[in-house]
Amino acid sequence: MAVPQQSAVRNRLLAALAPEEFGRLAPALELVPLAPHDVLIAPQQPITQAFFVEDGIVSLVADTREARIEIGLTGREGFVGVPLALGAETTPHTAIVQAGGEALRIVAGALEDALDASAGLRRVLGRYVQSLIVQVGQTVYANADLTVEARLARWILMTHDRLEQDELPLTHETLSKMLGVRRPTVTMATHTLEGAGMIRARRGRITVVDRVKLEGLAGAIYGAV
Repeated sequence: MAVPQQSAVRNRLLAALAPEEFGRLAPALELVPLAPHDVLIAPQQPITQAFFVEDGIVSLVADTREARIEIGLTGREGFVGVPLALGAETTPHTAIVQAGGEALRIVAGALEDALDASAGLRRVLGRYVQSLIVQVGQTVYANADLTVEARLARWILMTHDRLEQDELPLTHETLSKMLGVRRPTVTMATHTLEGAGMIRARRGRITVVDRVKLEGLAGAIYGAV
């Protein structure tokens, strides 16, 4: 297994580590593909590994009897397996790949050992945990108070940030899960944004046309994370 070099790493958490801290962690990291719909962490099951996303997007999903709704997104700015950094071994949520890519995988025990040994790693991961908490809280607020169109604009922007490309692999099925609404509602909201010149929608794809307009519709809640 090739040891990753920090200069080639795209994950922002790993890139932020001091070279000596990354050097201690690197032998435990393995580059793996992320395929759409892969379940990286299952609810109420032992978390055996964590993933530092290099490319792609992973959704944090809450399941209820009535619906499955997305409560958070992770791209190369973060990692999947946050409960491990908090001393927990399970989570009630599902981590599922939304947009394919790659990640640097580490087994749970190696990450826990590294956290015990490295104050720098604890600080870097702790800051990300805080940002994820804010993101989840803002999602709760958005679901309660914003229109479907504003919520759709927010999720498109968050996806755009993480993929860093204008063409986004977002299907109506994916968007309905992200927003917790029915597909016909997503279709109407998508048509509204397209009619306003914010996006262009094609089968399985949404292209960002006017990001400034999307930001205006999403409002201040988008910029909080």
